[in-house]
Amino acid sequence: MRALLPNENELKPPTPDNDDRVKIYLLPNLFTAGNLACGFFALTWMFKYDATSLDFEPIRRAIWLILAAFAFDFFDGRVARVTKKESPFGREFDSLADIVSFGVAPAFLVYRIVLQEFVQTGWMVAAIYLVCGGIRLARFNLLEQMGSKKSHGDFVGFPIPSAAGLVVSVTMLMMSLQEHERHLGNWRFVLPALMLILSWMMVSNVRFPTFKTVEWTLQKSVAAFAAVTVMAMLLMANFEVTLAFLFIAYLLYGLARPWVSKRWRREIEEEEADEDSAEN
Repeated sequence: MRALLPNENELKPPTPDNDDRVKIYLLPNLFTAGNLACGFFALTWMFKYDATSLDFEPIRRAIWLILAAFAFDFFDGRVARVTKKESPFGREFDSLADIVSFGVAPAFLVYRIVLQEFVQTGWMVAAIYLVCGGIRLARFNLLEQMGSKKSHGDFVGFPIPSAAGLVVSVTMLMMSLQEHERHLGNWRFVLPALMLILSWMMVSNVRFPTFKTVEWTLQKSVAAFAAVTVMAMLLMANFEVTLAFLFIAYLLYGLARPWVSKRWRREIEEEEADEDSAEN
């Protein structure tokens, strides 16, 4: 008879310790929500693009929205770390936002510009990029949950926000170069090749520095200050070229990183190198 009686714990009302409500930190997750919203709005502008009209304005708006999503993604994690409000919910929410803004949106962008010309295979290139991006995010979350020390200070595989940033910055640069002709010409075929390369890089084991622990208020060398100042001036003078250069430089640095001397790595990844040496 006792087995038929309800459990004593089932009769108790929910308490803050045993209820199933998920509590979230407002500020960092607002940035993540901004990331997700920008990804969705970018998609809406891509649907308005008509290749026959030779009007790049919808694509330009979509690119700026993806870059805005990149900015939101850049700040959400940093706000969470500064305010010490990191949480499992924030990590999962961030990945869901990233797969829309940096997976679906760039894939569909390139599909609308060039891949739809190839009826049989065009969709496959976009799908490969999206699937590899999803795998990249799933692996990142798993490594975070495992607390892997090997990935401390590094991204394993090219991060998907940087992949999206590289795709849209190169697209923006090509549009700027072809602005008077109102079409991308043969330059557009660079994008499918770039997406396939990035697909492989996202699921590779190549390590890229996270720069998560860079403290901008600490003392820096004169060379570091000059480099940041020059880069800011170049962004203001020629945004498209400089932005594409920054993302390409990050990709190439990750590939060349194993052969970069420790001295140069300390200069480039100052805080990460200090932390690694302290742990060792």
